[in-house]
Amino acid sequence: MDSKLKAQVIACVSVIVLIILGTVYMINRDKPVAAGAQGAETQQESTEVQTGIYAQYQLRPDKDPTAFLQDPDFFDVEPEEADQSKVLSLQASSTQKDLRIYVVDGNGNPVSGQQFALRISRDGSEAQTYEDEDQDGMLYLTDLAAGDYAISINPVDGYAVPDSALSASVSESVSYTVLQDISFLIKTEDEVDPTVEDTGVREAEEDADGTETNVRLADGASVFGIDVSKWNKEIDWQKVKAAGVEYAIIRCGYRGASTGALVEDPYFEKNIKNATEAGVRVGVYFFTQATSPVEAVEEASMVLMLCNQYKISFPLYIDTEGAGGNGRADGLDVEARTAVCTAFCETIENAGYTAGVYASKNWLTKKLDAQKLSPYSVWLAQYSGKPSYQGTYDMWQYTSAGTVDGISTLVDFNVSYMDY
Repeated sequence: MDSKLKAQVIACVSVIVLIILGTVYMINRDKPVAAGAQGAETQQESTEVQTGIYAQYQLRPDKDPTAFLQDPDFFDVEPEEADQSKVLSLQASSTQKDLRIYVVDGNGNPVSGQQFALRISRDGSEAQTYEDEDQDGMLYLTDLAAGDYAISINPVDGYAVPDSALSASVSESVSYTVLQDISFLIKTEDEVDPTVEDTGVREAEEDADGTETNVRLADGASVFGIDVSKWNKEIDWQKVKAAGVEYAIIRCGYRGASTGALVEDPYFEKNIKNATEAGVRVGVYFFTQATSPVEAVEEASMVLMLCNQYKISFPLYIDTEGAGGNGRADGLDVEARTAVCTAFCETIENAGYTAGVYASKNWLTKKLDAQKLSPYSVWLAQYSGKPSYQGTYDMWQYTSAGTVDGISTLVDFNVSYMDY
């Protein structure tokens, strides 16, 4: 090869090498140059490894690809989401000189089957420990002094407990305010024995004088309606509306005559939803077996919780009747029974609704102080051709033997002298 050709070959090889080096430089100019004699090898490895755990550190001039070596938690596996059934919190409410405390899990359900120990102190005093001996996840304390209380739970194996104490205030007098956590007390009929809990006796039927009529009495001065519960079974509300029914007072639940459990009427949700959709205006009633104003506030809170998503046109009533003589509230005297009705109505009214009392003529004259209940709507039950009750009332239930298209059972008829 002559010198001229040799020079040309060398020039061509040099150009190719320069092109290759330029290309490599362009590809790698944004990547850091590793220090030391292992730079080229490290650079090659970092070019190839871009996935997996290294992907957390982007290879840029302002990022150190070896930074993970200084991070002791870099290779830690992310913990699984905590089992919410094992995460505990506390909720508490007070009506009068009492505290009702619930131990609930992360899903908001009461935790049963575990004996919890709660530490409770008032106004910074030394804490006392109370045991949940029946393991139902609820502790009820009465006869407490008024003040601000701090409530905490002792550590429990297998559970995560809150680090800080729960604050709750206890008042000297009855607080007619809604209990926000009442859902924990509400049961379905699948959880109780309805044959011993739902045993209300119609006092109006016992007082009937034989002159009642089952025709519709409404005229221009009154509005015709009905009241229903689970005893009326399935109802076709479109037919009820077409039959001329303008309103319905629907039972939402009752307090058990034996155990005192708060039980939702199994037909309530279906009845109020379908009646409203059919254009029938609605009110609600609750059959009480409360023995104190505290329990009456619970009952009112249940009613308000069940009704808050519906348009309520008529009052929310407490139904006070006997439960066959063996009901837990059957033996109340006039003062105690009137206090129960007042507490219920005050709680309802404080929540912005109209409250009322349903009772027979006999109960209004002999077992209640009707004068003290006059600020509320009174729904009189007297099965006769003409009411003889001398007190004030704005709705009259005059028969339990009515018939309406869309309802397969006999049904109560009412006239309201207030067109709510």
